[in-house]
Amino acid sequence: MQTVLIVIHLLVVLALIGVVLLQKSEGGGLGIGGGGGFMTTRGTSNVLTKATAGLAGVFFFTSLALSIWAGWGRQPVSIIGEPQPGQTAPGGSILDQLKPPAPSGPQVPQSK
Repeated sequence: MQTVLIVIHLLVVLALIGVVLLQKSEGGGLGIGGGGGFMTTRGTSNVLTKATAGLAGVFFFTSLALSIWAGWGRQPVSIIGEPQPGQTAPGGSILDQLKPPAPSGPQVPQSK
């Protein structure tokens, strides 16, 4: 079902791009000019504007549905990282955890 929703989303995206590219720019789509009828500049502008608004609504809905679907059933995760079963949590502060491990083997006294 998620694949079907993704395909519908991509088809809506392509249609939305096409409808936006068909519109006139710089006020040309506002009906400036004479003439009457359905497919005049103003009639075409109204159809393209309504198609853009409808496709934008469908795009919004499919985007919202895909994001909800992607997060469905996920459990909240801690960013701190909880210890695994059988593992004990280290004590002390975070700075104690960042210290390098103590060297192993025989120790040589430091000279003064």
